[in-house]
Amino acid sequence: ELQVVESGGGLVQAGGSLRLSCTTSGDTFGDYTIGWFRQAPGKEREVVSCISDLDAHYADSVKGRFTISSDNIKRTVYLEMYALKPEDTAIYYCASVMTAWYVGCHSNNFVSWGRGTQVTVST
Repeated sequence: ELQVVESGGGLVQAGGSLRLSCTTSGDTFGDYTIGWFRQAPGKEREVVSCISDLDAHYADSVKGRFTISSDNIKRTVYLEMYALKPEDTAIYYCASVMTAWYVGCHSNNFVSWGRGTQVTVST
């Protein structure tokens, strides 16, 4: 299993940027796909982005504004968020699944979850 911990959330004005980090430990980093998900108050959890050695996926709502990347030496996946909007306000979660079991960027595919980091975008 690959354990994950999120960091980097905070309060930012609309139009601003943040970089979230998903730091991992445990199993071999390169064998896993990492996903970012978010949940706003009163809403269901939704996918943001996923990355594996095969490809990267983005939700339509963040395409062109968010960039996911992976640093294999630091065992960390980053989510760089630009042009943030108030509707991006949510708790952002990082999750992992073995790439061999990865069938798509959906939350129910992922096994190990972090506790989340709050992102608040003010108007």
